[in-house]
Amino acid sequence: MVLMKNYISSDDQASIVNICRDLGIGDGGFYQPGYDGGRKMNLQMMCLGKNWDPDTNMYTELRRSDNTKPPEIHPKFHDIVTKAIQDANDFIRVNGASSDEGRGLPSMSPDICIVNFYSEIGSLGLHQDKSESEESLKKGVPVVSFSIGDAADFSYGETRAVGKADKVILESGDVLIFGGESRLVYHAVTGIDPDTVPKSLREATGMRPGRLNLTFRKY
Repeated sequence: MVLMKNYISSDDQASIVNICRDLGIGDGGFYQPGYDGGRKMNLQMMCLGKNWDPDTNMYTELRRSDNTKPPEIHPKFHDIVTKAIQDANDFIRVNGASSDEGRGLPSMSPDICIVNFYSEIGSLGLHQDKSESEESLKKGVPVVSFSIGDAADFSYGETRAVGKADKVILESGDVLIFGGESRLVYHAVTGIDPDTVPKSLREATGMRPGRLNLTFRKY
């Protein structure tokens, strides 16, 4: 599990916001997901590549609520993900974070991205990302997470016990990668820190208050 602070450049952060905005207003764009019982999640979501259904915890080609097909993952996102995994593995090797030679984060070309937008009151409870294929999970193919906009209070741990979770602040431009033995780590967004979006990003994009989070996976 590797956190790279301020990894995404200001220009790339602005590009990510603008790309997500353009995709988000089209077919398969942002919506508020919910469950069959009527309860809604406390965020706006858009899926790229494949649609994730929060009620079934399964991926589908079309979104059940409106039968729309998710947009494709933008090539710029692929480039950042590839470089981030390479740089994370360089860090692991240099710092001896893995005791066994050859170990590290498996390479990945993502075919799924879940884009969440949290308002200033948004949150997401402790959960595991485990809807991907058995093969992907077994190999520990990583999840790569981009944070853009307002900072978030992020909790993570080996169990669902909230009181035992570690905490870190994810700020705009940070990239968090968890794979290998940490692939099924429990994690949560417990709060959004208002008025923390970088001034340069707000001026370049007109981004509304909140946090944009992109998590890339391999099915």
